[in-house]
Amino acid sequence: MKRFFTFLKTELKLSLRDMNMPIFAVIMPLVIFIILGVIYGTKSAYDGAGYTFMEQSFGAVSAVAICASGLMGLPLAVSGLRELKILKRLRVTPVSPVFILGVELTMYIVYCAVSILTLSVAALLWGVRLHGSLLAFLGSWALTMLSTLSVGMLVGGVAKDTKQASVIASILYFPMLVFSGTTLPIEVMPKAMQKIVSLFPLTQGITMMKNAFLGIGMGSALLPVCVMLGLTALCAGLSIRFFRWE
Repeated sequence: MKRFFTFLKTELKLSLRDMNMPIFAVIMPLVIFIILGVIYGTKSAYDGAGYTFMEQSFGAVSAVAICASGLMGLPLAVSGLRELKILKRLRVTPVSPVFILGVELTMYIVYCAVSILTLSVAALLWGVRLHGSLLAFLGSWALTMLSTLSVGMLVGGVAKDTKQASVIASILYFPMLVFSGTTLPIEVMPKAMQKIVSLFPLTQGITMMKNAFLGIGMGSALLPVCVMLGLTALCAGLSIRFFRWE
């Protein structure tokens, strides 16, 4: 465990020096949330709603950090180690792909956790309160985070270099950022588009977080939960099985 935390500490230091992830995973969601707060304040989500627009948006904004960490940060971090020949050197040591991917996974879990904590503090400014179950919300958030990060593990584990990882990450990141409900509410999309974007795991996760936060009946959550758990297991297994050292 000492070796694990030493590697994690080093990776965190390098990531903080780069500043990309602190900006996109922590600062950007906070700025979006503050802008929404300035615009909407304590206004209701719609006429007659029992919750505010800010309360409705909390789950979606918290997913911005998940999207940035899983679909952009993690793939580029792992492929960067490969391109710099660091993985090639580590291959002759006792470390395994599980160790390396585990360190990177932990680092981006930390980013997501810091982001949701800062959003929670900012939410106090507009009196945002949890209407539903805290346990259900945190469970939905954790499942959404792990399933998204597992996709990033797969991309980072099998991409030949940073350029290839960047292309794949961009193809995944931008459509999910725009159409999964993190920035554009799903409710305002045409019905046909809603059906298409509902296939995104991140869309299912955001819907679950929103319903859990607002205390809305989630209906049958078994299918999306099973899909996200299956995706997590599949991507994690493939990232380890086909991991590229160089």
